[in-house]
Amino acid sequence: MHKLFPPAVWATAFAALIAFMGIGIVDPILGSLLNAWGISKFAVEWLFTSYIAVMSIAMLLSGVLATKFGARRVLLTGLTLVIIFSALSGLAPNIGFLAVFRGGWGLGNAFFTSTALSIIVGASTRGMAAAITLYEAALGLGMASGPLLGGFLGSLHWRFPFFGTSTLMLIGLLFTLFLVKDSGKKEAPRKARDIIRALGHPAVRTNALIGLLYSFVFFTVLAYSPLTPAFQQLGSMKVGVAFFGWGVLVGVSSVFVVNWLRPRLGPLRLLEWNLLCMCVLLIFAAVAKGMVLVCLVVVSGFFCGIANAVFTSMAMEVSPFSRSISSGSYNFLRWAGAALSPILCGWLGDHVGVQAPFWLGAILLLIAWMGLRASHATLKQGLHENGAAGAVHG
Repeated sequence: MHKLFPPAVWATAFAALIAFMGIGIVDPILGSLLNAWGISKFAVEWLFTSYIAVMSIAMLLSGVLATKFGARRVLLTGLTLVIIFSALSGLAPNIGFLAVFRGGWGLGNAFFTSTALSIIVGASTRGMAAAITLYEAALGLGMASGPLLGGFLGSLHWRFPFFGTSTLMLIGLLFTLFLVKDSGKKEAPRKARDIIRALGHPAVRTNALIGLLYSFVFFTVLAYSPLTPAFQQLGSMKVGVAFFGWGVLVGVSSVFVVNWLRPRLGPLRLLEWNLLCMCVLLIFAAVAKGMVLVCLVVVSGFFCGIANAVFTSMAMEVSPFSRSISSGSYNFLRWAGAALSPILCGWLGDHVGVQAPFWLGAILLLIAWMGLRASHATLKQGLHENGAAGAVHG
């Protein structure tokens, strides 16, 4: 396998897997936190919003710091922060402290994720497509195994998943420290405004805005659905198993299905059909109850995996800027939208109705689909200008 990727790529991919485990590891214990502290859905969803909001803001800095100090240093800093703040999360005395520690965790994850893809792509000997496939595989496997580990540890005590993440990330840090070397090649120094300026490019901005709407829905599924009665009656372990199935579908579709469908349909048509299918699924979820809703959430992983892979690759392919700036600008905008999802869905669930967030998600996906349809020319031009013309058709 080393003939495919050098050790530095495998080490970074492993650390990425652990980082993405940390996102979903909280899912199975959300119901336990509601019961342990007697808090509302809105309050518990701050665990996701503080995490994602800090990630979004940090995206303005992470790509810039990578060009100044090197991707490896920023990567190691991010890993160290995740180790510290995930451990502190396990010691939190109340939801306020836990939300703050999750924000610090998000800072570390921003530094890590924004540079991990850049390192994997830069060190890969198989080109960008293969590198992104490996990255998405790590994402999918991490998303799948995170809830499973969280469900197992959370069934013992809700604090244990945080300590488990800290331990695993320490292992990832050691792998990265010894196997990932600084290439010595640094991009020209950038400033935070360069990332904002990159969003002035029509194709970059369009892809990020549509990605923003999709990311809102992604966290509706990931962060809100565990708080519905259908999931709360399952218990931590069964919730973990359900989201393990969801994560497996994320990984399978992002690695295998996308690589099969994209050459046949092209990224734009594939994304168009995928968003439309997700919209229909969210409508069914809005009227479903019990195990039907659980099954629909699990199935949504298939479409989430396709969207994740296509949006990630297009963020690089439509952009004329460096990898770090392209990744930073895209992630800044899409995570900004995602940060609103958990607390808004929590508020809707508390005050409007349990199914209201799913209706909102369906509406946003329909808007994203219409926006994509209206922006074909802009995105096709971006793909052509940056050498991705061979996959543009459709």
